[in-house]
Amino acid sequence: MSDFQLDYAVPAADLSEYITLFYYFRADVPVFEDSERADHAQLRFRLSPGGAEYRFPDDSVQTPADFHVIGPTSGPMQVRVMGPVEVFGMGVTAAGWAAMIGSEASSVLNRTIDANGLFGAARLKATATALREASDNAARFAIGEELVRELVREGDEQACHFVRQVDGWLAASLSPEMDDLVAVTGLSRRQVERKCNAMYGSPPKLLARKYRALRAAVALVADGEDVDDVIGRGFYDQSHLIREVKQFTGLTPRQIKAEPGVLQRMTIRQRTALDGQVSPLISGT
Repeated sequence: MSDFQLDYAVPAADLSEYITLFYYFRADVPVFEDSERADHAQLRFRLSPGGAEYRFPDDSVQTPADFHVIGPTSGPMQVRVMGPVEVFGMGVTAAGWAAMIGSEASSVLNRTIDANGLFGAARLKATATALREASDNAARFAIGEELVRELVREGDEQACHFVRQVDGWLAASLSPEMDDLVAVTGLSRRQVERKCNAMYGSPPKLLARKYRALRAAVALVADGEDVDDVIGRGFYDQSHLIREVKQFTGLTPRQIKAEPGVLQRMTIRQRTALDGQVSPLISGT
């Protein structure tokens, strides 16, 4: 049996506005250390007893609670967990952030917060117990879906509409222009930036750079494209490509092509396999 396991599940249709994917991760090692790329916000349950530590892009180090939320990340996050490791989690979309958490996402960019204070310790403890006792991942993912339905209850349609517009803008071009997003939303530039900061944790230009870099990383690993070919995905030259990919993944294009870490390799392989089942902003990054 492999020392590592990462399984994803596509959320039910009524939850797809709020959750990117559910996932279960296991590592049968004494200590697990690796790097995660820039990503959506996350809600995680650490089901194993060992402690964990996150080092964020600004070099701040935090020790997350067993049940915690990671705000949106703008760069690679270094992870260190005492093993053996067992984690259940889910990616939280910008609409999911608005519906379940509601605070200013930019205030927890590259930060982790205790989920007990957000959702109630008793509810999360009961969920964690059910997850530990579940017979398989199908049961775990069903438990996760029921939890999200409780937390979301009635989603904010206005927030969902704005997120659809922004996600569509990000997916439509390798280098989307701010003026196009302003035109689509009918809002002022300042309003668009404020709403993106509140729900995505970052302004539109940073989001565009983030997704361009993550798409490039996937093209290098999953599609087998050469570095020179990937420059044509919205980058000025090789130096620009190297700088951007490293900022959002922690690795240069040649490193990510030749020696991606366990998490990056498994994440890219598993998510690209979901092409056509989820948004291209998920399967393509």
